[in-house]
Amino acid sequence: MTGGTPVAGETLPGAGGGDDDAADRVVCHVDMDCFYASCERLRHPDLAGEPVVVGMGYEPGESIGAVATASYEAREFGVESAMPISKALELLPRRADADPDDLDTPDPAETGRYVPVDLDFYEDVAGEVKEVLRDCADTRREVSIDEAYLDVTDRTAWTVAGEDPTDPPPSAAAGPAEARTLAEGYARHVKDRIEREAGVPASVGVAPNMSAAKVASDADKPDGLVVVPPGSVAEFLAPLPTADVHGVGPVTEETLADLGVETAGDLAAADRDRLAEALGERGPELSRRAAGDDDREVTPTGLPKSLSRESALPTTADGATKRETVSALAADVARRARERGCLYRTIGIKAVEPPFDVNTRARSLPGPVDDPDLVEEVALDLLAEFDETRVRKLGVRVSNLDFAETDQATLGGFDPDEGRGDGDHGAGDDARGSGPRTVATDGDGGKLTDWVGGEPGSEDDGTAGGDERRTADGQASLGDWS
Repeated sequence: MTGGTPVAGETLPGAGGGDDDAADRVVCHVDMDCFYASCERLRHPDLAGEPVVVGMGYEPGESIGAVATASYEAREFGVESAMPISKALELLPRRADADPDDLDTPDPAETGRYVPVDLDFYEDVAGEVKEVLRDCADTRREVSIDEAYLDVTDRTAWTVAGEDPTDPPPSAAAGPAEARTLAEGYARHVKDRIEREAGVPASVGVAPNMSAAKVASDADKPDGLVVVPPGSVAEFLAPLPTADVHGVGPVTEETLADLGVETAGDLAAADRDRLAEALGERGPELSRRAAGDDDREVTPTGLPKSLSRESALPTTADGATKRETVSALAADVARRARERGCLYRTIGIKAVEPPFDVNTRARSLPGPVDDPDLVEEVALDLLAEFDETRVRKLGVRVSNLDFAETDQATLGGFDPDEGRGDGDHGAGDDARGSGPRTVATDGDGGKLTDWVGGEPGSEDDGTAGGDERRTADGQASLGDWS
């Protein structure tokens, strides 16, 4: 794909604009590959190609923990996300415990690299991915830290692209792949930008609807691109097991098997009255999805919990450069908050030291405000702690947002040392390591939800609800990714 990065609302050269016909809709499902492990490889290149397990509980003196994610190399040994760390260590001992000269220790070739969960760093990388997605699509549904739907109908089209001998071959589309479409070119553009600008790989599925796009993103992992053009969705889905249909979890899979329904094709052809008797309203809905019929629109998730802007810069300790950057970021964040009609109760900054040491500081206010000058004042005050620090990225955030029609707090007599009790950290309090953390797992396809041992089910990610299947990477919460 050639050409520059499109600006908001602009289509790539040769792309037609979208219309309201659902058949012409172009939906991308972006799913980061083994996201936590990919982040660790970003800052520790020596982990490339190694079996990597990200988790807690393997450190000396700890006996209880779980796998957050396992790289594809680690999965070959049977290690899976949400697995107890004790079981993972049985299947894949730690490299640190191996000694090639001691026959009583594990064979180094059958060991893995274990690293602790670092949510702050993963959120920082996710922020870089998010910036790419924001630039590439006006309509987004950011499901989790590592998964999002994009409606790019206004940026590209299903039109067949011109032949260029330097282009890569058509994607691993399950539908007709003889001709490359503009939609495929745009999806490759999004995928390449994520890897180039955030440094981590993503798999992308492209289809005329959400459920097919999600299935497509799982079809050629890792680092895959699968395109399912209009008219080929049912053909693409038909041979897949029912478990691959978006919204079918283990309980539903078992129920369908009892009905003699084993594949998506079987599900599409099944009697929908009979499905309704067995599964309620979800039965016919799943049958429609299996037939390629899904008219849901990509809609943003709920109101954001925070608004932020970040800027990468050449590593510098120059105070004037840092202050100028933070002032500009503060003005932009305050403008965005005003445009969205929201007040904010907390103002914070992020300072990233090379290579990837993330520091955050925040200050809570007595009440919700809309005050751009105060955002800049507080941000610069927090930045003062890093006067002598070399940084590679700076960010400003307002959080604890209030979208209701409400009176602003009176800030006459505002004491910058007051009001730090809202879960944020005052100047001098590093957010890293403050308070307990929940063991979390990242996903290669499922919505990230709080993992508490049961099968999660939610309408939030557009599933039919009930028994959303946990992927091999497991599921958990990293909080807000909006």
